[in-house]
Amino acid sequence: MRIRTITLKNFRNHESFSLDFEPGSTTIIGRNGRGKTNIIEAINYFAVLGSHRVSQDAPLLQMGFSSATISAVVHKQDRSATVSIDINDQKTNRVTLNGTVLAKPRDILGLMHTVVFAPEDLQLVSGDPGARRKYLDDFATQRGPRVSGIRQDFDKVLRQRNALLKSAGRRPLNQTARDTLDVWDEQYVEHAAALVHARLIALDELSPWITQHGEMISASTEPLHVSYHTKWLTDGTRELSDIGEQLRYALHARLRDELERGVTLVGPHRDDLDIRLSEIPAKGYASHGQSWSVALALRLATFNVLRQFEDDPILLLDDVFAELDVSRRNRLVSAVTGVEQTIITAAVAEDVPESLLDRTFVLED
Repeated sequence: MRIRTITLKNFRNHESFSLDFEPGSTTIIGRNGRGKTNIIEAINYFAVLGSHRVSQDAPLLQMGFSSATISAVVHKQDRSATVSIDINDQKTNRVTLNGTVLAKPRDILGLMHTVVFAPEDLQLVSGDPGARRKYLDDFATQRGPRVSGIRQDFDKVLRQRNALLKSAGRRPLNQTARDTLDVWDEQYVEHAAALVHARLIALDELSPWITQHGEMISASTEPLHVSYHTKWLTDGTRELSDIGEQLRYALHARLRDELERGVTLVGPHRDDLDIRLSEIPAKGYASHGQSWSVALALRLATFNVLRQFEDDPILLLDDVFAELDVSRRNRLVSAVTGVEQTIITAAVAEDVPESLLDRTFVLED
C-alpha cells in the first residue's frame, strides 16, 4: 500500500500544497513551522478520520476558513483510488471516492492503513489514560472499520447519560427520571460493552508483538507487558454478553456516586492500558529512553499486526530520529527496512539515517 499524491487546501498552514511520492522512503526536510507534521497529519487522517495531535477537527482548518480539503491518490493491490475529504467546521465532513460522494465519512475506513511514529508518542507512557485509549481505539478502527461507528455511538450515549445525571442533581430520582435513566443505561451498556470488547480483541492481537518488540529494543533487559486496566471487569473476560452484564452491575453499584457527581463513573471512557517494564508500572518509573522504547514497541506492534492482514501500512516517521539515541535509532531502522512506503520528516537531513534518504524534499518558508 502506498500513497502516490497528497493535495492539501486550507489545511493547517498549507493554503495550497501538493506532493508526489514513490515507493520506498521519502524524507521531507524543513525547519519548525513550515508544515512538515501537517503533511503527516493529513495522510494519517485518511486512515482513522482524525488527527494524531488534536481531538477535534477545528484546529485543522486554516485560520479564517470554515473548511479544508485533503485529497490523495492511493495505490493498493495493483489498483488506484482517488479519495477526497472536505473537513468542515459547522457541518458534517464529506468524503468522495473516485468522484462519488459516500453516504458516511467512515465508509472510507479500510482504504488506507498508516502507522505514525511521532514525538507525541511519549504520551503513551507518561500521559493521561486518554492517549493510551486512543492508541488502542485507533488500531481497533483500522482492524475493523465498524469500530468507528461504535465509538461514535458510545460518545453520543455517554453525553446523553451524563446530561441526565447532571440534571437530576442530588435529588432522589422520580419514576419518570428513573425510567428514562433505565433506557439510557441499556443503550449505554450496549455500546460501551461493544467498545470494550473491540479493545480487548485488539489488545490480544497486539500483545505478543508488543512483548517481542520490547525485548528487541531493550535488548531483552526489561520485559514489556501491556494489559487492559479496568476496575469493573473480571480479568480474562472476553464474551460480549459477560462484559455487558458486569458493566450493568457496576453501573447499579455506582449509581448513588454518579448522581452525587453528575457524571458517569464506570465504562470504557475511564479505563486504561497498564504498561509494565519488568513488572513495574512504566508511567512514573520509565526514563526518557525507556519511554521511547515502550512507545516504539507499541507502534511497531501495530505495524506488524496490520501487515499480516493487508499490504504494508504506510509508515509515517514524524521527526522521531532526532529524539532517539543511536541504539534505538538503529533498531527502528532495522525494523522498518523493506517496508513498501515510509514517509519521514526531519528538521535537517543529518537527523535521518542515510539508508532512508532515497528521496528528499525541502520545504521552504
